[in-house]
Amino acid sequence: MTTRLITNARIVNEDRVFEGDLFIRAGRIEAIGADLQARAADVVLDAQGQLLLPGMIDDQVHFREPGLTHKAEIATESCAAVAGGITSFLEMPNTHPPTLSLEQLEAKYQRAAQVSPANFGFYLGASHDNLEAIRTLPVGAACGVKVFMGASTGNMLVDDPQVLATIFAEAPVLVATHCEDTPLIQANEQAYRERYGEAVPMEAHPLIRSEEACWRSSSLAVELARQHDTRLHVLHLTTARELALFEPGALRDKRITAEACVHHLYFDARDYATQGSLIKCNPAIKQPQDRAALLKAVAENRIDVIATDHAPHLLSEKDASYFSAPAGLPLVQYALPSLFEAVRTGHLSLETLVQKTSHAPADCFQIAERGYIREGYWADLVLIDPERPYRVERSAVLSRCGWSPFEGREFHAQVMATLVNGHLVWPPERCTTAAPCGQRLSFGATR
Repeated sequence: MTTRLITNARIVNEDRVFEGDLFIRAGRIEAIGADLQARAADVVLDAQGQLLLPGMIDDQVHFREPGLTHKAEIATESCAAVAGGITSFLEMPNTHPPTLSLEQLEAKYQRAAQVSPANFGFYLGASHDNLEAIRTLPVGAACGVKVFMGASTGNMLVDDPQVLATIFAEAPVLVATHCEDTPLIQANEQAYRERYGEAVPMEAHPLIRSEEACWRSSSLAVELARQHDTRLHVLHLTTARELALFEPGALRDKRITAEACVHHLYFDARDYATQGSLIKCNPAIKQPQDRAALLKAVAENRIDVIATDHAPHLLSEKDASYFSAPAGLPLVQYALPSLFEAVRTGHLSLETLVQKTSHAPADCFQIAERGYIREGYWADLVLIDPERPYRVERSAVLSRCGWSPFEGREFHAQVMATLVNGHLVWPPERCTTAAPCGQRLSFGATR
């Protein structure tokens, strides 16, 4: 297997930024040192002072396979992910059909092994009628059980109190929740229909899928987790009010953790005027003060993980009225560059960025030998030039949907190289899956 030597890098890892070299053999980091240039390697990559980070582990993506492959699939979206410095992803169960059985879960793993340049893991979905599959889920077979406590597709909305209590009490792995209160959202929708008919403005989205709707559901999830001592991970927080539910501090000391997503840290309600349905997502992008509170909560370790919730739709689907336009947007390719803008403005430190995108997801899901730059760990790495400005152009988008909510925006940090298990997967001229390099992730017990 090819040996690789990366020289003259500024390594960002475990709350340190330091200059060094890194030697890779058989897909793993064999040595990290101040001067490894005397070592013979098949390939030498001179980083020229650029930043070397552990690859991002994205704990929330929707790659749409099976059933929705006209807009995305594992092959296309994992290519977009590695182009953006994401070396591992955890994929959600709301596909067609939904991933509600161990057999459906295993079919996704087999498919990813055939096509993905990134490492992969999958959630088992929860419904009102698959409690036995949840109870018997082997530790390590899934990264977690995903519970939609707000509206979802098919039969994946779980709102029966007894079913929820059983899942929180008996799930053998981490429980990850989408928290919005469906009855309140439906009441808000009806009120806006009465006022506007079908011509509800997109700016109403954060008022329909409101702060109160988020609070009612997330506070219930936290209450259930405390009652049953559940290992709970609350996904995509969007409001300042919800942050009171979560404690600051080290992730290793927590049974209840929280996630924020890149679009909620980058956009706010003022952007609906220009972006419209392109930034319609669930839960909704909220007010400027919510965005500011989320950034502060990341910095103070109240929010533990940053992810994408990558959820692509075709532009033809997005080009619709409020009630017809689907919720979700493609994000993996430009997630890290968008977060570097928060570093540039002083809202996040480099060390915090790496903690939230690499170290914390690995710890949260007990992912073995990844998420850190350590000798003996798999060489999942991203090389970034933080001072290479460019404008996001549609022609560069790799996601099958063919567009990005960041189009026209200028970013300053560019992904120069991505390695997965020691293989250079970005750049080729275009990412291909002729020789997929991703591996099935190994998860430890989180219960």
